Amino acid sequence: MTESRPDPARQTHLGMRPGELDGKWYAKYWNPVMAPLPEHIKEAIGLGPQAPPLCLRLDDVGTLDEAGYQELENGYSLFDDGSMHVATLTYMPGVSPEMVDWWFWWHATETQRYKLWYPRAHLYAERPGGAGEQSAPYRERYVDGTSFVDEYVGNVPGRLAIRFVRPSRLGFDEDGLDPLKATAVCARVGFSDVPLDWGHLVHYVRRVDGGAEMRSRFWMGGGHVAARGGASPTGELEKVAEGVRNLGDAQARAMVVHCAQEMNHLAVFLPDLFDEFPRSGPE
Repeated sequence: MTESRPDPARQTHLGMRPGELDGKWYAKYWNPVMAPLPEHIKEAIGLGPQAPPLCLRLDDVGTLDEAGYQELENGYSLFDDGSMHVATLTYMPGVSPEMVDWWFWWHATETQRYKLWYPRAHLYAERPGGAGEQSAPYRERYVDGTSFVDEYVGNVPGRLAIRFVRPSRLGFDEDGLDPLKATAVCARVGFSDVPLDWGHLVHYVRRVDGGAEMRSRFWMGGGHVAARGGASPTGELEKVAEGVRNLGDAQARAMVVHCAQEMNHLAVFLPDLFDEFPRSGPE
């Protein structure tokens, strides 16, 4: 099925304007004041790009479900082909993997919900097909679907298509992803306005004492850039592709900050939001 992209002429804005949250049961969770960047993220950024051999290869992403930690849990690296790898670790008090699966289903059908997540960067969200089958497990409600989102990463705005794929596509054993214990949010990242993909993301979430921890990984640029859906690599598409093949230090640092800020902010309100969510009847 081909999913229609949003109108490229759509108008977006940061923050909430008067009346935008009128009648929304979740309005009280809007908080534009975000916590400072965690110290371990500041330290990771200060270290600069790390040696590529320390990074998790995309082909080995399924090893995130192993006990312990890997060589690079926070920071970034730059590769000779122009690509970058980003890793962040977020402790989420009171959060469960099930809540994260619920969030990736629930937030994407309405821009105001998406803005709760990162008030300083998120602009727009839409998922064709609406909320999906609400009797299915939470992960099944967003897997194999596409979220179209507009957001800033650093000072650069982007219009993105995030196509969620089954964790097994990236090497996870889905039988071991009991949402009460662990989950893996996996997606292919591209542009929404042109048929071009340029990255992969994984958020592996596992239970720890007092809540959960999210181990996020991104592989972007370089050899991860490819035309989508059989699109021909025309001159215009190739021009766009060239712009994301060679990513540098500034883009990598901005991605570390972006992920760390949005996931830490999400952790602040997600447990209460999830508990209040009306599970029967209309939202």
